[in-house]
Amino acid sequence: MGVFASTDDPGSTGHEQVVFCQDKQSGLKAIIGIYSTALGPALGGTRFYPYASEEDALADVLDLSRGMAYKNALAGLDLGGGKAVIWGDPEQIKSEALLRAYGRFVESLAGRYYTACDVGTYVADMDVIARETKYVTGRSVEHGGAGDSSILTAWGVFQGMRAAAEHVWGTPTLSGRRVGVAGLGKVGKYLTAHLLSDGAEVVATDVNPKALEWVRATHPQVELVDDTAALIASDVDVYAPCALGGALNDDTVPVLRAKVVAGAANNQLAHPGIEKVLADRGILYAPDYVVNAGGVIQVADEIEGFNFDRAKLRATRIYDTTREILRLADDEGVPPAVAADRLAERRMAEVGRLRTIHLR
Repeated sequence: MGVFASTDDPGSTGHEQVVFCQDKQSGLKAIIGIYSTALGPALGGTRFYPYASEEDALADVLDLSRGMAYKNALAGLDLGGGKAVIWGDPEQIKSEALLRAYGRFVESLAGRYYTACDVGTYVADMDVIARETKYVTGRSVEHGGAGDSSILTAWGVFQGMRAAAEHVWGTPTLSGRRVGVAGLGKVGKYLTAHLLSDGAEVVATDVNPKALEWVRATHPQVELVDDTAALIASDVDVYAPCALGGALNDDTVPVLRAKVVAGAANNQLAHPGIEKVLADRGILYAPDYVVNAGGVIQVADEIEGFNFDRAKLRATRIYDTTREILRLADDEGVPPAVAADRLAERRMAEVGRLRTIHLR
C-alpha cells in the first residue's frame, strides 16, 4: 500500500492538495482532493464509481471538492472543501479490505480531510472505513453517527425550493405547482414526500426500475414519464435534478419549460456560461451547492456529537440563505450562481483571514 502521487501544487485548479492512493492487493485506486482548508478541515463524501479513465476520475474529484468548499462556506460550517473518488465498480470490487485500505489513506492526512457517503458509498461503508480512521462522518446510528444523510439533504432542497418559489411567485410554498423530479434515489424519494405534503403535483422519472416500483407503491399519485428528456420537456413549474451532475447543458436548457430549477444533484451546470443562458430564458436557478447542503450539515454535526434537531434547524436555514442569494443576485444584476460564489468567497476570505492572527 502507498500513496503513489501527492502534490501541494496541483496547478491552476486552486486546490491545496491532491492525493492519489493505491493498494494493489485490494484493488483500491482512489483520489482525494482538498480544495480549501481556509475555514477548517476539508469535508466531503467519497464517490465510488466506474469512471472511463483516471482522467475522468480526477476531473470529477477536482470539480466536486471545489464545490464542497463553497457549499460548506454557505452552509455556515467551519469546514473547508474536499472530496474523494474511488475508481471502480462498487458492485464488483468493493470489499472490507479495500474500504479499510482507503480509511488508512484518509487517516494519513491527519485530519485535513473528513470523509462521508456519496454515490456508491453508504453508511455501512463508513462504519468499515472508521475502523482505520477517526476522520469519517455519515456513520450509523449504532456507532454514534447521523445515519442516512439524504434525509436532511432532501429537507434542505425543499427549503431552497420554497425560497425560489417565493422569489418567483410571491409565496414560499409549492402548493398547486407542478414539480418534475429527475431521480428517485436516496434524496429524490424524500423530496417527493415533502412536495406532496406541501400540496405540489409531482412528475418524476428514474433509470432504476426498483425506484419506479417504489414510487408506484408508495405515492401512486406521482405521474411517471419515460426519461429525463421527457421530464424536461414536460409542462412543469419546477425542475429538480436529483441524479448525477451536468443536468443543465446546451441540450437541456433550451427546451426546459420550468421557471425554477432547484434540485439535489451536484454540479448541475455542465459548463460556465450555462447560468447566464438560464437567466436569459427567465429561469431561476437555485444554486445546487446552496440548496443541497442539508446532507453535509447533517454529517458535519457528527463532529460535535450528533443531534438531529440541531442539524435539522441548521438545514432549515437553507431557506434564508437561498433568499439572501436571490436578493443579492437581483441587487447586483448577476445570475444567482454568481451571487452565491461571491458570498462563499467573501466568507472564506474574511473568516479564513482570522487564522493569520496567531495564538500562542
